[in-house]
Order: sequence, then C-alpha cells, then structure tokens
Amino acid sequence: MDRVLLVTGASRGIGAATARLAAQRGYAVCINYRQNRGAAQKVVEAIEAHGNRAIAVAADVSIETDVLRLFETCDSKLGTLTALVNNVGVVETQMRVDAMDAARIHRVFSTNVVSAFVCAREAVRRMSTKRGGGGGAIVNVSSGAARLGSPGEYVDYAASKGAMDTLTIGLAKEVAEEGIRVNAVRPGFIYTEFHARGGEPNRVDRVKSSVPMKRGGSADEVAKAILWLLSDEASFTTGAFIDVAGGR
Repeated sequence: MDRVLLVTGASRGIGAATARLAAQRGYAVCINYRQNRGAAQKVVEAIEAHGNRAIAVAADVSIETDVLRLFETCDSKLGTLTALVNNVGVVETQMRVDAMDAARIHRVFSTNVVSAFVCAREAVRRMSTKRGGGGGAIVNVSSGAARLGSPGEYVDYAASKGAMDTLTIGLAKEVAEEGIRVNAVRPGFIYTEFHARGGEPNRVDRVKSSVPMKRGGSADEVAKAILWLLSDEASFTTGAFIDVAGGR
C-alpha cells in the first residue's frame, strides 16, 4: 500500500521541511496551505523534481467544511491516508494576558486546537481498523511553550499547545487498539518565519542564550523527529513526546 501523508500548514517552515523529507522517504504528500499558494507550489515542485508525488490544497483548517474538502481531495488525488501531521499553528503579537481580547483568543484556539481535533477525526475515520482502515500514524506539532507558558508574550499560544498535548495523550489511548499511533513533537526556539508574525523576527537570536545548547534549531531538525515518529522504527511508541528544544 502506498504511504500517503497530509501535512497542515505545509507551505513554509516546519511543515514544508516535513513534507520534503517525507517525500524523500517515499510518501505521497498532500501539502495544505491557507493563502500562500506560491510558497506551497514551490514545495510541490521541489518534491516532484526528485520524482516524488505531491499536491497542494488550499484550506483553512479552522473551518470544518474546508477540512472535509481537504481530506476528500487528498483521498481522490493521492489515495488512502496513512499519516497526518497536525502542524498548522498561529501566534499573534506579543502581549500579556491582561491586554488580550476574546477575539484574539478565539482565533488562536480555532486554528491551533479546533483544527487539530477535526483533522485528527478525519484521519481516524480513514485509518482505524474498526472502520475498515489499515492503521496509520498521527504526529501533532506542539511547542515547548506548552511546558513553559510563554509569560509576557504568548500565554494564549502556550495554552493552545497544552491542549494539543492533552489531545495527543487522550487520542493515543483511544485509538491504540485500532492500529493508529498518536505522538507529538515539541519544538523549542526554531529559525522560521513564525516569530515575525509575533512582531519579533529575530526572537530566536535574542533568547538562544537560555537554551543549554546555546543555539536555535532548524526546521529540518524538527522534521527528522516527526518522520521518526511516523516510521516503523517507532512502532511501539504512542502517546509520547519528543522535545526538539536543545535541552530547554
């Protein structure tokens, strides 16, 4: 059976690195993006240049109907889903909790938490042996912020990633007998465009001295941990977390 992977938020950063590495390891890859079609298409072209299969599908995964269309498109164009990486995530401008309004918190949780639940639901419906599927693996991209709280900057983002950690643990136990493994990676300070969205493009350089390894990480380093969790080498691993955070 062909291995088919869907990666949410895969036009840039960790998602794009994961898509490229997965294709190198034999997956057909569905690259989800919300707006940046050009960036997503570049990832597809990089994969196809090496003779591998990939498609790019626009969908806002915080909207249930978009998720349904995304998975149906993956089904029809690539085949039976065997792996999901819940990578999409947003952060807003750095601020304290006492300055946040409810609309911001709803935006963060809709994208970071609701999307992960609904995408995981669709993946389980396709993979579960109780539903006639052949099993599979889900990896959630959480954050070291879930453990540390991000005070003064992104407590809402940290809380959303804490919810993703709980989803990982609960879902892993729920579907363990159905041939599905569910794990997570928790990146630390990684050099991506993500920090610019919070208003501080050079954030990693500012905070890297707090990392025991005294450096930021790369998207490729996170992707390698994700691909290990998806692989048969992790066949007895579920409900687990890999902190890709330089010891922090």
